[in-house]
Amino acid sequence: MKISCIFPVLFATICLSLVSTDGSQLILVNNCKETIWPGTQGGAGHPSPNDGGFVLNSGQEVVMDVPDKWSGRIWARQGCRFDLNGKGSCDTGDCAGLLHCQGMGGVPPATVVEMTLGSSTSPLHFYDVSLVDGFNLPISMSPVGGGIGCGRAACEVDLNICCPSALEVKVNGKVVGCKSACLAMGSPKYCCTGEYANPKTCKPTLFAHLFKAICPKAYSYAFDDSTSLNKCRATRYVITFCPPK
Repeated sequence: MKISCIFPVLFATICLSLVSTDGSQLILVNNCKETIWPGTQGGAGHPSPNDGGFVLNSGQEVVMDVPDKWSGRIWARQGCRFDLNGKGSCDTGDCAGLLHCQGMGGVPPATVVEMTLGSSTSPLHFYDVSLVDGFNLPISMSPVGGGIGCGRAACEVDLNICCPSALEVKVNGKVVGCKSACLAMGSPKYCCTGEYANPKTCKPTLFAHLFKAICPKAYSYAFDDSTSLNKCRATRYVITFCPPK
């Protein structure tokens, strides 16, 4: 049985007791000052939890059940406006103007949480926070328990504040996102494609170094070092948007 529930933080423990323990639980927490619209995208052959997207008000959280060996991506959309049919647009992370992303990813720039929760060859869970598609707001992913060696993936600083002008995305004069070098430049050298599609030829750019210096626990470009990838075996993970510093 799969149950989704949105509720104030005060009632989290009540709702958690009602959720199935099969597979893993992803607890999404909105610690931002404004409403966000999380987007979810299952990997090939995997479902997208909660119909691919939903609204999450400031101070609320949602619990999502995902099956064993689930893989996918989660990100936050900001500044969304949807009609009663779930159609509209978002300032960042938009997925074809739909409330429910229906298997589509978000339009960059967007901070993305990526995970593979076990496979046919390994019981381990792998997860990271990626800036490869740029940045729109801080995110972290932490296991609840899991034992020694379970790490925390995160970009906890608002990169929009120190985003180079060439990478800024603005809405009504406000910086709402910071592009990756690939998105801004569009060349194989910055996107790690073509002759640069391997770690020997694709090296971190000045912008990737900047992202890495500010958010050392996040992937800054396609072939970032393996310290940004976390390994664990927990049954619950907390994904926090705008985590406390």
